[in-house]
Amino acid sequence: MELYLICEDSLEGIFTGIYEAYVTKRPHDEVHIQVGEEENLRLFAEYRNITPDPAKAVKVARTIGQKFGGEAYMSICRALAAEDNSKGEAIYKMIAGGLSMKNPNDIMGNLADPYVLKVFELDRFSGRETHLLTGFIRFQELENGILYSRIGPKNNVLTFLMPHFADRFPMENFVIHDEKRGLYGLHPQKKKWYVVTEAEGFEFNPADHTYSEDEAIYSELFTMFFHTIAIEDRKNPKLHRNILPLRYREYMVEFK
Repeated sequence: MELYLICEDSLEGIFTGIYEAYVTKRPHDEVHIQVGEEENLRLFAEYRNITPDPAKAVKVARTIGQKFGGEAYMSICRALAAEDNSKGEAIYKMIAGGLSMKNPNDIMGNLADPYVLKVFELDRFSGRETHLLTGFIRFQELENGILYSRIGPKNNVLTFLMPHFADRFPMENFVIHDEKRGLYGLHPQKKKWYVVTEAEGFEFNPADHTYSEDEAIYSELFTMFFHTIAIEDRKNPKLHRNILPLRYREYMVEFK
């Protein structure tokens, strides 16, 4: 009988599911990792809900790092950030296959394996979006001096964005708000960044604050510059959409 482990869509949730899959000691082709509930249940299959366990997740993370190396671990983490319900299954089967290899460090090069290929594609998908957002994010200064930015990415990439901006703006208080998932990346001046959720009771509403005088001036200047610098005869909307997809523009000052 097939066994489906239903996991929370998070690193801890999926890693806990992988830990439990090994605990069952059943053949890997009979065990599956499912992210979230499914509307249509399969006949002759067993379903178990898995509660995230930080201790179990740490053990899986440690094994991945030791057996596959830090680079493969980061690829798996980026794949976990992708918005794709098949990611749990792909990562589990990739790990199971990699641990049976003579040299597990070569796992990410084994693209003939469909599960490795899937993880590679998910890693590239979320990694590309992270890279784009490092250039597309627009901070605006509030009256209290906090720099605030809204984003709504396809993938859960906030934890990959925060180190980049914490390194660039160590002396600033800033907030990056992923409004699609209710996540806030907070960086206090000269301190380490962290992520909180609306589910934990945290809420930061920019509507409760006004923008600083300088912000209003510079936003207007930048918008004017953006709309006047273009050469009319060289406008190419199709190329612009390829470079800067429409879904990012609602979060950018110059397109408001």
